[in-house]
Amino acid sequence: MLIMTIAEYIANQLFRQGVRYVFGIPGGPSIPYLEAFKGAGIEFILTSNEASAGIMADVTGRLTGIPGICHATFGPGATNISTGVGGALLDRSPVIVFTSEMSDTMLNRTTQMNINHQKLFEPLTKATYRLNPENVVAVMESAIRLCKESYPGPVHIGLPADISDIEINVTSSTGSLTENIYYHNNIQKIISLLEKSRRPLMAVGLTAARLDLRVELLSFLEMYKMPVVITPMAKGLIPQDHPCYAGVLFHSLSDYLEDLYEKADVVIGIGYDPVELNYEAWMPDVPLLHFDTRETDFSSKANVTQFTGPAEEWFGILKNLDAGSLIIDDNLIKGIHDEMASVYNGFTSHFGPAAALRVLQDELPEDTILTSDVGSHLHLIGQFWNTHDKGKLIMTNGWSAMGFGIPAAMAAQLNNHEATVVCISGDGGFLMMAGEMVTMKRYNLPVIVVVFSDGELNLIKVKQSWKELPAYGTLLYQDDLFGADIFMGIKVLRADSLEGMRTAIIEALSVNEPVIINAVIDPEDYNWLIVRR
Repeated sequence: MLIMTIAEYIANQLFRQGVRYVFGIPGGPSIPYLEAFKGAGIEFILTSNEASAGIMADVTGRLTGIPGICHATFGPGATNISTGVGGALLDRSPVIVFTSEMSDTMLNRTTQMNINHQKLFEPLTKATYRLNPENVVAVMESAIRLCKESYPGPVHIGLPADISDIEINVTSSTGSLTENIYYHNNIQKIISLLEKSRRPLMAVGLTAARLDLRVELLSFLEMYKMPVVITPMAKGLIPQDHPCYAGVLFHSLSDYLEDLYEKADVVIGIGYDPVELNYEAWMPDVPLLHFDTRETDFSSKANVTQFTGPAEEWFGILKNLDAGSLIIDDNLIKGIHDEMASVYNGFTSHFGPAAALRVLQDELPEDTILTSDVGSHLHLIGQFWNTHDKGKLIMTNGWSAMGFGIPAAMAAQLNNHEATVVCISGDGGFLMMAGEMVTMKRYNLPVIVVVFSDGELNLIKVKQSWKELPAYGTLLYQDDLFGADIFMGIKVLRADSLEGMRTAIIEALSVNEPVIINAVIDPEDYNWLIVRR
């Protein structure tokens, strides 16, 4: 018989799963759990904002496949962390979020900081539980399993304030919950459509990226050549110089891809998750064959046939295509690439976002881990940043919360100590998470934070211009964002020219500490490079 406290049991189970960090801000009832984490060999990373803790857990789960763990206290702590938890839900990351809750005697009373956490987290998670001494073993087993099952996502566990030191017998489990998934596939219809197709177009998405189907995809394309478009979060799954690679949907200059769409006789979705971009937002009026691990909801008017099942079965079914009869216009794909590159390069002679990104691409190591915040700059990064098959691009697209970039970069650095990690943020996203620069310094995380400073919420301003409206409610500040060469103890390097940007990057790479590059850009490029939608 093994006896331990509830706090010790939770810490022990997490450590056994490979968890080495818990992110959050503690409250009084958290103290026994912090001690248990420390005793088990798990480091508690104190953030400046609970939303950051949720984002760091999200990115940790993405990068490692091990559940990312975050913690917050009652009420406002829980509502703050919910922003990061929502990201884990719609960006499909395995996360367990713990929150302190009132004891049973106070749960339904009017008292300070008291809200119903189960109702709060129900729409943001795959499951939400309230722990008690009788269910702790089953809940932990269920949470660990559910958060990793497809689609991965967050699970919430409420910790009543008075149960941490209760001792339990953990020799046996009372059983854990799992998802029930049933497949209803019309394989003959899929095969019939494949056999007839001569001009298929493949769309690859988030599920394929999460399952890392790069080898399988490239092997398949050697025999069955067809144009391939990808969603932003699948960036890097297929090399940008691959002859079948056409481009990234939704992001900068993606309207140039329309010439490909109109020639397709069927669209084949491989691990395409509509949480990034619904099919109907771009695809032509042709049949859709959608392959994923989970059934997806579609418009009742959609001409779609789904195959729901393990990824290893997808490419076997796709081999019913007649490889010898497929028609691929290599010149069309190359022409689209050349035209997009020409337009983009036309904006690199002055110091705007395109030029700043070009300098970063030239100077950063090819294996750089780049995180991007939400904003106009992300549209350029998503289309034109080259991961060189060695680096990573980390973004949020399903959830798309501003403020993502900095905590994402901290998580990437913690989980890849020797890597070069760079965050690109707009000034609006930076201001949301500026306090995390102290966190970065506290844990000596040598992240390079590049702030594209234009003084405005540019993406909103651009969308206002589409409606022929003047800019309103988008001005962030006047003059200089920092006005000094030190911010919260971190060196700030100002760059307002191509050469200044190059010098700043070289200097930032030479030191083993966090650095901010204040890239004062001309935002005019965005008016021409962002696709109206």
